[in-house]
Amino acid sequence: MKIAKGKVSTRKDKKEVSLPVEERKVGKRKAALKADKSRSKWTKKAKLGKKDPDKPKRPPSAFFVFLEEFRKTYKEEHPNVKAVSAVGKAGGEKWKSLTKAEKAPYESKAAQRKVDYEKLIKAYNKKQESVVDDEDEESDRSNSVVNDEDDEETGEGEEDDDEDDD
Repeated sequence: MKIAKGKVSTRKDKKEVSLPVEERKVGKRKAALKADKSRSKWTKKAKLGKKDPDKPKRPPSAFFVFLEEFRKTYKEEHPNVKAVSAVGKAGGEKWKSLTKAEKAPYESKAAQRKVDYEKLIKAYNKKQESVVDDEDEESDRSNSVVNDEDDEETGEGEEDDDEDDD
């Protein structure tokens, strides 16, 4: 009987020793996955904070130009269907069944929107550069004003250069 008691007591000891889930050792693969997930979340948050609300939106592709018109006709034909996924699936099937000639007007509209977008983005980039340049000039001016004042107080300046030329 002493032998049986010894086994039971060791089993209880193991249960008590077991660590909570957070403190248990994790295999190399799981640890690597956890590290990757935490890193990717951090980078996504950093990228999201840099968005400028004034920046023009990218133009839609030919498919999305087609979907704009298709949604209107689909809703007229199927007023009871309110699921966005159903409209998207039907639009995708319809787009695949179109010939190149039928897709051409949508592609030309998308190309025109892309040209307009490129003009807007060039103007936006120029505006951003001018804002950055203005900030740089202001900081340069403040530094030069401070340096000129320091030179006047110490008596340094161009006078020393004239004496060396003789």
